[in-house]
Amino acid sequence: MPAMHIDIIAAIPDLVREPLQHSIVGRAQEAGHVTIEVHDLRDYATDKHRQIDDYPFGGGAGMVLKPEPLVRCIEACQSEAPADAVVYLTPDGEPLKQPRVNQMSMHDHVIMVAGHYKGIDQRVRDHYVTHEISIGDYVLSGGELPALVLVDALVRLLPGVLGDASSALTDSFQDGLLDAPAYTRPAVFRGHRVPDVLRSGNHARIDEWRDTQRIEKTRTRRPDLLDNELGDELEDE
Repeated sequence: MPAMHIDIIAAIPDLVREPLQHSIVGRAQEAGHVTIEVHDLRDYATDKHRQIDDYPFGGGAGMVLKPEPLVRCIEACQSEAPADAVVYLTPDGEPLKQPRVNQMSMHDHVIMVAGHYKGIDQRVRDHYVTHEISIGDYVLSGGELPALVLVDALVRLLPGVLGDASSALTDSFQDGLLDAPAYTRPAVFRGHRVPDVLRSGNHARIDEWRDTQRIEKTRTRRPDLLDNELGDELEDE
């Protein structure tokens, strides 16, 4: 199976490069499960000042990333192979949720556009971007950190990346529920005991306990997740 290739287009590439060298994402690159290339948007500007932004038409505060450098970079990224997705990280995009991550993890080539300043020219969004994604209802200084979030979420799902292949499948949100509480040694810490069922060795009882805990945790902390079809079934039980 070919490795996934991810291109990240950034106005401030140094915000992105260093974190990609560590932890699961770093090891996945070393093992050949994914290749990640970070592109400095200024390298695709043609004027002597390497200008990538300009004032918005119609006035108003802030600066807008110009279309010419962005499109040049996107087209350069696609010169060898078309991208399955060109993702623009933006606060007004589709909220990032696990089903979307699962779907995108099947792609061979993903381009991520990390916006900056006031955003990017709308013509790039209209004609070159295929997905617009938000990591939450708040505004950051740029899309570099959201791009890292999406990269991490995608890479951990790639075959061979996690030591335990079942680990990602039992994460929160994979089936619409939050994860169950987790415990490790020691069995007693400052008078607080691990639930006896987890030490019983009875895997059927352990699975039942975890299912119950996941439903209750979701009901308490994220009742909105129970509004979907799975949640309706759980409410009827």
